[in-house]
Amino acid sequence: MTISYTREVATCKGLGVFWKILFRWKGSIYKLVLPNLATYSVFYFALSVTYRFALNEYGREKFEEISKYCDQLSTSIPLTFVLGFYVSIIITRWWAQYNSLPWPDSCCLFISTCLQGQDERSRLMRRTIVRYLVVAQTQVLRMISIKVKKRFPTLHHLTDAGLITDNEEKIIQTLDDTCMQHPKYWLSLVWAGAILTRAKKEGKIKDDYSFNSIIHEINKFRGKCGGLLDYDWISVPLVYTQVVTLAVYTFFAACLMGRQFLNPELGIPGHEVDLVIPFLTFAQFFFYMGWLKVAEVFINPFGEDDDDFEVNWLIDRNLQVAYLIVDEMHSEHPELVKDQYWEEGVPEELPYTIAAEHFRFPGFSNGKPDRKNPLFGSVANVEVPQEEQEMFTLERIDENEGFDEEEDKIPTIKIDEISANGDVNSNERTRRRTSSSSARNSLGSLRRNSIRSALQSVHMGAIKNAL
Repeated sequence: MTISYTREVATCKGLGVFWKILFRWKGSIYKLVLPNLATYSVFYFALSVTYRFALNEYGREKFEEISKYCDQLSTSIPLTFVLGFYVSIIITRWWAQYNSLPWPDSCCLFISTCLQGQDERSRLMRRTIVRYLVVAQTQVLRMISIKVKKRFPTLHHLTDAGLITDNEEKIIQTLDDTCMQHPKYWLSLVWAGAILTRAKKEGKIKDDYSFNSIIHEINKFRGKCGGLLDYDWISVPLVYTQVVTLAVYTFFAACLMGRQFLNPELGIPGHEVDLVIPFLTFAQFFFYMGWLKVAEVFINPFGEDDDDFEVNWLIDRNLQVAYLIVDEMHSEHPELVKDQYWEEGVPEELPYTIAAEHFRFPGFSNGKPDRKNPLFGSVANVEVPQEEQEMFTLERIDENEGFDEEEDKIPTIKIDEISANGDVNSNERTRRRTSSSSARNSLGSLRRNSIRSALQSVHMGAIKNAL
């Protein structure tokens, strides 16, 4: 399971919280990178000693030329882009695989609620159905996880563990012998569906909706099991993985020569100082190689790395929880009693301890939202001055600016009054509408002068087009 450090980084203060987890060993980057860094250091210092003590004058000149060439070569490799994009894909894929892990909880809740009956046969049906769910999950994990495969190497080990019976083992084995080229994880889910159908016929499931709901949950469970197999069958394209790996190793192979400290007396640009130990090069190796190791760990989370999924625990947990839901807690609930706030109706808030008092959330003050409460709108407590609360209408514009009835007469013309030959009746052309109140209501709160200008332009343009 992924190494958890959530509690240590719950609150950030002072110099930060990552210092608390920086020196952990299990699941750490040091555990992954140190062997590579040690090997890289041996090669680097071997070349450095050769340059300083083993080569003659001509050999050192050639070494210096090769070093300058490798330094230029290393800058032409787009390592950051290639490696960063690859790691992003791997992390996204890793989280998607976790979300594809099937959990039987929802299906068990439906089974416990909808498959009624306190008799032994009803109990047997419920327990058998949820056991078949866990069998399907275990069958899938045996095909993709080395941890589960080592725990249950054969079907007989599932029988010994109590997940399947002797008769069920024989049926599965017979079907495997008949059709070996396809996985049979879905077989136990077929059995679960058959039991549900029988329970429906016997009246233990009262209606079609309940029956369909359980079938739907079983189908979702099967879909997630199949999704795990999809991730196992279809990997990140091999060519991309090879490109990234070759880019990283080529870059640092070039750095073995390109980052050597050359004789500062020669005046070679960038080699004015001789530190012997390339601290920044080793730091760069640590970060880039650590990035690649992250991808190597997360590309398949069903292995034996420190951060891989604890699928064996998942099998045990799902079987135990499934039996608790459909058997131990079936049709059981605490006695119905009035709650503490029965008379009050809706409590203002639940009490706080002394340790939690300073976490009290701002609520209401004098029946109004507290100004410090961030869950109300940011302007919820802004008060608009009383004189600015009066509605702004067109009548108020007329009162302030005046309204000239003669000036506001707007020329209008009806389309049906245009003659067939495109001319307009001269009598109709002189008609004007003087109903200013109708114009004010239809055009909202625009200023009167703007309305008049706009309408005059529109109607005059229509008349000209008609003519």
